[in-house]
Amino acid sequence: MRYSFIIPVYNRPEEVDELLDSLTRQTNKDFEVWVVEDGSSIPCKEVVERYAGRMDVHYHCKPNSGPGQTRNCGAELSCGEYLIILDSDCIVPEGYLDAVEAELGSGKADAFGGPDRAHDSFTDVQKAINYAMTSFFTTGGIRGGKKKMDKFYPRSFNMGVRAGVYRALGGFSEMRFGEDIDFSIRIFKGGYDCRLFPEAWVWHKRRTDLKKFFKQVHNSGIARINLYKKYPESLKPVHLLPALFTMGVVFLLLCAFVCAWSLTLLLLFALIICIDSAVQNKSLKIGMLSVLASFIQLTGYGTGFLRAWWKRCVWGKNEFAAFEKNFYK
Repeated sequence: MRYSFIIPVYNRPEEVDELLDSLTRQTNKDFEVWVVEDGSSIPCKEVVERYAGRMDVHYHCKPNSGPGQTRNCGAELSCGEYLIILDSDCIVPEGYLDAVEAELGSGKADAFGGPDRAHDSFTDVQKAINYAMTSFFTTGGIRGGKKKMDKFYPRSFNMGVRAGVYRALGGFSEMRFGEDIDFSIRIFKGGYDCRLFPEAWVWHKRRTDLKKFFKQVHNSGIARINLYKKYPESLKPVHLLPALFTMGVVFLLLCAFVCAWSLTLLLLFALIICIDSAVQNKSLKIGMLSVLASFIQLTGYGTGFLRAWWKRCVWGKNEFAAFEKNFYK
């Protein structure tokens, strides 16, 4: 078996249905699929069973322990040469495995990852969130398939790794936030080759509303400090920018009570976002929603970063004590 898709899922039967349907359309058929249910209250077993005759698909249910350990469970059950880990809210284009195979044929890769895009069927809010997560003006474009990077750290929504490497590294750690970046860091520390496969992209729904999106990026900010505590060298100046942006927004809003011109910078940034997104998405509405999504992306990450910095670096709490309420579900 060449490939094993590992899909952890928690209360997302409809998304799993869409993902499995897209996998049936792969032109390369040399793969199996493991859907691992992480103690869901809304299981997807019946959804998976409907695909049993259309591809080599398996279902496994386990107690809730989080996505990292759920991926590890799927990896233990799989038999593919390469493990491909996807989030359950992804949709895979029919040429995905062909793109992976072409990249593997062009050079060595012990691990790899691909970018994500917004599907035409996504809601306007989902397209705005996708813009906020992939735009140069918010994340520097590093999640949109940017090729010129010193190192590419795959994310678990679209990550591939040689099965032997996965097992040699012990899979994902028990970190609550940032377990995928932790795994990527250990890939490099282990001396393995890791590359971006720009054509091995997926459609990624991310979150369906802005409240859930804020929670997601807030947790990402927390993850960055957790990673810093474990790997001090992993913290780069770019990781400080959302926190600085957040403090800058607060400062400018406070200054607005004294001098209204202080809002000019915020309005200029919003205008740039709106125009850029509107042009990319061919929709003024999505452009306007992208302004809101971008501010949520930056301030959500920034507040999570600052919150974790205060609890872990100033007060010296460990990961569990600092965020006990987030373990698990």
